[in-house]
Amino acid sequence: MLDSINIVLSHTSHPGNIGAAARAMKTMGLFQLTLVKPKNFPSMEATVRASKADDVLKNATVVDTLDEGLKQFSLVVGTSSRSRHLDVPLLTARELAEKIRDEYQNEKVAILFGTENSGLTNEELSRCHYHVYIPANPDYCSLNLASAVQLISYELRVAHLGSSVKDIEKEPAPIVTGEQMEGFYQHLEQTLIQVG
Repeated sequence: MLDSINIVLSHTSHPGNIGAAARAMKTMGLFQLTLVKPKNFPSMEATVRASKADDVLKNATVVDTLDEGLKQFSLVVGTSSRSRHLDVPLLTARELAEKIRDEYQNEKVAILFGTENSGLTNEELSRCHYHVYIPANPDYCSLNLASAVQLISYELRVAHLGSSVKDIEKEPAPIVTGEQMEGFYQHLEQTLIQVG
C-alpha cells in the first residue's frame, strides 16, 4: 500500500520544509516525493533537514506544473486545514488512510499539500477526488507543512500495518508499583557501584 502513495508538495517556499517532509515520510515508510515548482530546490538546507532521508530527496520528481505532477495518479487527495465550500468529499486523515487501504490499495495515489503560507488554492483542491483535514484546534489549526505530512504519513502507516498494530496495542503492559520501582533503582545503584 505505502509503495503506491506519493506525497506531492506544491509551490513549497522553504527548502527546510521539503527536507523535514522527506524525513517525516521516510520515518513512516513512504519514499515517493513529487515537488511542483519549489522555490528553492535542490538545497543544502533541505538535505540537512532531511536528516538521513536524503535518498527521498535525491529520488524526488521535480515538475513545473500541477498537471505534470498529477498526471500519473488515479486518486488525488488534497489537504487543507480550512473548510471549503467545494463539491469534494471531506475525510479525516484516519478515514482517508482506511479508505486507501480498503479501496485504493493497488492504485497510484497522490496526497497533495499546498504552499506553506496559504495551503492549496480552491482551483488546486477542485482537482482532487477527496479533501483531507487534520481535526486540529479550531481556534488555531495552522500546522507546519512537515508536521502535516508527518501526521498523514502516520495514519497511512497505521492503516497499512492494520491488525498487527491493534494486537500490539492490546497487549497489557505490566503494572509496576512505586515500591517495585524503588527496589529496582536500589538494585541498579548497587550493581553500578560494584562494577565501577
